[in-house]
Amino acid sequence: MAAAQALLRGLGALDGGGAITAHGRALAALPLHSRLGHMLLSAGPRAAELAALMAERDPLRGAGADLGLRLRALRSGEGDKGVLARVRAEAKRLRRLVKGPGREMSPGEMAALAYPDRIGLRRPGEAPRYLLSGGKGAVLDSGDALAGQRLIVASDLDGDRREARVRLALPLSEAELRTVHGSAIRWEEVCRWSRRAGAVEARRQERFGALVLKDLAWAEAPAKDVAWAMLDGVRELGLPLDGAAGRFAARVELVRASGADLPEMSEAGLLNGLEDWLLPHLGGVRTADRWRGFDLLPALQGMLSWEQRQVLDREAPASFVTPLGRKVAIDYGGEAPEVALRLQELFGQREHPVVAGRPLRLVLQSPAGRPVQVTTDLPGFWANSFADVRKEMRGRYPKHPWPEDPMQADPTLKAKRR
Repeated sequence: MAAAQALLRGLGALDGGGAITAHGRALAALPLHSRLGHMLLSAGPRAAELAALMAERDPLRGAGADLGLRLRALRSGEGDKGVLARVRAEAKRLRRLVKGPGREMSPGEMAALAYPDRIGLRRPGEAPRYLLSGGKGAVLDSGDALAGQRLIVASDLDGDRREARVRLALPLSEAELRTVHGSAIRWEEVCRWSRRAGAVEARRQERFGALVLKDLAWAEAPAKDVAWAMLDGVRELGLPLDGAAGRFAARVELVRASGADLPEMSEAGLLNGLEDWLLPHLGGVRTADRWRGFDLLPALQGMLSWEQRQVLDREAPASFVTPLGRKVAIDYGGEAPEVALRLQELFGQREHPVVAGRPLRLVLQSPAGRPVQVTTDLPGFWANSFADVRKEMRGRYPKHPWPEDPMQADPTLKAKRR
């Protein structure tokens, strides 16, 4: 029903509101398909032969797709005699249905009136494949006489939904297309993400339906339009949630999990709301390469109010401050928040550090920076496992302090004096 209504609107039989027009009533009075009736009323008696041919069985089977050959066969008499006789009789009857001489038109122009949705523009490449003005695809046999035509009007297709084979067609020049459908040809400004180019493409295009007749670069495309198009590229390429941006998002998700009122920063959640948080920061980004090097951190930080930032920094700080006052970045990318530091730097630390209500995972390192213990219970480590670690490490690193009671010792990163 929707396709039928769209066709009738294209033929001028229905107005924009779906009501029948005077032209539509005239078409309804004709004993013809609406396409052929529209062609006959618009072109006059000269279109009678073509309308009769289009409504009848093909008189020249296997002679290629050119409908012009069938028009010539009507005059020469070569072809299926019975079919040609019926076409002549029908053409005579149709001429009596219209008054006046009509307009001087080529067969291609007449066909374009009947099939405004089947005007085909040849696609790039060697194969004679066409994009039809209605948006579907069509293909001619490679050896067909019409295969080199830039524009055709396909009057008969085999019905394949993906790419229909053209059985009958007429050639059409661009000038003829503009004569018949000039009022429907419009310039459009298009800004969209191109997966093939890996970039936003901004073009000014002269279009007839789905056909692009002229395609020019649109250098002055507004930055806002480019940014909106780039969002489609972001959805395809994904978010570069690594480095500082990844750590920030992981901190937010950790605090959210504890019940705090913070925006969702999982990758799925961020992708669902790109228009709200990312769009204002996309100025100048229009290629895949620029996006891969884009720093997401300022945009993610902008999602939080000042009050929410205070909650985040209090519950899940970006770094752990050691007893020596040194800041060590906390890695929030694993199963638990984690920090790696020299064991001696935690001497005197009696309580285990906590972030977002969870113990901070401590990777305790030797003076050479190699892990010697991983713990989420530092007082328990001092009381139990440290003695075994001390025995092993004293021999390997005699220049560094290994006190019997680490909770009474001063934190240090220095070796013992000689």
